[in-house]
Amino acid sequence: MGISGISARELAAATPATRDRYVDLLRVGSLGVVVLGHWLMAAVGADGQVGNLLAVVPELQVVTWALQVMPVFFFVGGFSHALAHRSRPAYAAFLRARLQRLLRPTMVFVGVWGAAALLIQLLGADGGLTGVALRLVTQPLWFIGIYLAMVAFTPPLLKLHERWGWGAFAALASGAVAVDVLRFAFDVPFVEFLNFAFVWLAVHQLGFLRADGMIRLPAVLAGAGLLAAAGLVALGPYPLSMVGMPGEKVSNMAPPTLALLAHGLWLVGAVELLRGPGTRLVARAGVWHKVVVANGIAMTAFLWHLTAMLGVYGTLLALDVTLPAPATGGWWAQVPFRIAAAALLTALLVAAFRRFERPPARAEGRGTAPDAGGPVAALGITLALFGILGLSMVGFGGLLEGHAATLIAVRITAPVAVATALAGWLLVERAGRARTT
Repeated sequence: MGISGISARELAAATPATRDRYVDLLRVGSLGVVVLGHWLMAAVGADGQVGNLLAVVPELQVVTWALQVMPVFFFVGGFSHALAHRSRPAYAAFLRARLQRLLRPTMVFVGVWGAAALLIQLLGADGGLTGVALRLVTQPLWFIGIYLAMVAFTPPLLKLHERWGWGAFAALASGAVAVDVLRFAFDVPFVEFLNFAFVWLAVHQLGFLRADGMIRLPAVLAGAGLLAAAGLVALGPYPLSMVGMPGEKVSNMAPPTLALLAHGLWLVGAVELLRGPGTRLVARAGVWHKVVVANGIAMTAFLWHLTAMLGVYGTLLALDVTLPAPATGGWWAQVPFRIAAAALLTALLVAAFRRFERPPARAEGRGTAPDAGGPVAALGITLALFGILGLSMVGFGGLLEGHAATLIAVRITAPVAVATALAGWLLVERAGRARTT
């Protein structure tokens, strides 16, 4: 079934002709590439330690220039957020509508893993691959935290876009340039963390430009982005990989760099160049039905895909199946079977948890009252994004020992991160309901 009890086939058939189906294809396609990339890059040894294939075979890092597609997802998010805010301009109602399909499945994931982590550690079974899993499964939540920030900043940045167009994007990109100059040329401490905002919000801003038909020369955008990224990597302090690598002194991802912004420009230009054939493909009834189905489970699949992958490796270790050294012939021979098993286990987890991705059916009106819930909603989404980002950093390992991580100079533990995210979500829900009912 689809949203609010409507089947995916009915939803697909009822799609208005004005809907930009290519955007939906990009959304599910980008998340699918991320999931596949994580499954492929994971290299688990016989000791249960998880390595990175790209560290074992550095020559493969160049593939991240095609497979690091998070910029595409954030670009699509900007497009969708622009349309959503224009149809629901009240801040509290806009936030609540955007967060329902994002935070409900996320908090269920957090609750299940939090309870499992506590039980595992009480039983003293948090060694080996299990201990690694407790640290790893929350790492992809950084993406949700950044996405929450994009939702939060949509109203003011959309106003800037409507006034300045490409100038608003240029201002954010200039901020990213200034940050990297201060970081690498003048060694200013901590300034690099500002690029979590400048880089990702600039990519998000490109979605606004697309919503208003202002990306008219995608070939120029793609070419300029690719040349800039190549030049920055070849001549600057930036690594080749567009994803984080273990032990590297500089990462293009954490925090994001100007090279990653250039990479985002090339990807956005590339997907816009493919817009014509992509639109014709998704216009087919069978293809569109599959896209609708995938969109209805995409967040659930993303949340649980690492759990599935680690479950496959854990099963292999429990059965004493020999795990060949990463990147050897035997390792590559096992790849199709491991990915197929991870896909099957992910499908089972999606079947169990997909219902939480469907927002509860409630009658909502637009109303004419002032947006009195705006400040409460703003506080709520701030708490939610800090909690989610904090949990992505600290993980569920060491719960009983009070393990903590530092998020913007604040020490945070997993229980505090979970409580903060939950409180923020509830505040957004309360403010949004007060505004729309």
